[in-house]
Amino acid sequence: MDRYDRIFALHKRLKAARYPVAADTLEEELGCSRATLYRDVGFLRDVLHAPLLSTDAGFFYDRLQSDQFELPGLWFSSDELHALLATHELLNRSGADVLGGALAPLKKRIDLLLANQSQGRRWPIERIRVIGSYTRQRDETAFRQVAGAVLSRKRLRFDYTARSTDQLTLRTVSPQRLTHYRDNWYLDALDHERDALRSFSVDRMKHVKVLDDDADDVSEHELNLQLTDGYGIFSGAARHTATIVFSAEAARWVSEEHWHSRQEGRFLDDGRYELKVPYSNPRELLMDVLRYGADAEIIAPVSLRESAKSSLQLALSNYGV
Repeated sequence: MDRYDRIFALHKRLKAARYPVAADTLEEELGCSRATLYRDVGFLRDVLHAPLLSTDAGFFYDRLQSDQFELPGLWFSSDELHALLATHELLNRSGADVLGGALAPLKKRIDLLLANQSQGRRWPIERIRVIGSYTRQRDETAFRQVAGAVLSRKRLRFDYTARSTDQLTLRTVSPQRLTHYRDNWYLDALDHERDALRSFSVDRMKHVKVLDDDADDVSEHELNLQLTDGYGIFSGAARHTATIVFSAEAARWVSEEHWHSRQEGRFLDDGRYELKVPYSNPRELLMDVLRYGADAEIIAPVSLRESAKSSLQLALSNYGV
């Protein structure tokens, strides 16, 4: 009996029982060990939110709630479902290339997992979509070189055109990790000419060459401190805190959004929402705030507020205002 069948049988047994059912009885009926039984009980209670209670005599459903409880049609969490569908889509994209045959069993396994959710019937995967946003074209050969250097722990040399300045520079780096962020790939690396940690957009790399020299390793703690402390992918260590106030209308959804691990938010007396976010490089934060238009106002610091004002004035000038 697989897990899906065990959970269904456990639910059916407890739903029909008038008295607590002993663990020994459930183990025998489900054909499982004590450890497996407790895992299934925990899943049924904590994940599927069944009104499941226990005493020394065994397990039972709360009679006041059991009549209203039924197993959901879908047991995956949103993250689990996204992971399965995103993987399924990537496997479909791989087609008959070098990974197609090797990953075919994995795709079949995903199909089976999805089928189990619909009690053996075909799961209409086309009814759910995973859509990428702002995905940029990249050189797949360069990507393979970068990924290979990260895994083999070798230094890299490449030409890099920074998006902010459009200037071409030659970089020699010790790659630390690849980051997939907002549907694009970035390389976190130690830049040897600048003796500093930097994040590079892989789509901006050209003429990538893996060197024979071993990469210098930077600790995970230092990487997180320098590269993920502030806001966005090009964050750096946070040196400022932005205070943004959103309109009462926008507050309804902004209050539920995750902007940063150390964000602080509160509703104001007039229904607006105040959000405080640590940042270093303001570029990405400005883009995310300005997309809210008139529903967002940067209060502090003054430098960030003035940058937003300049951006809006330039935008207006495009319309002859």
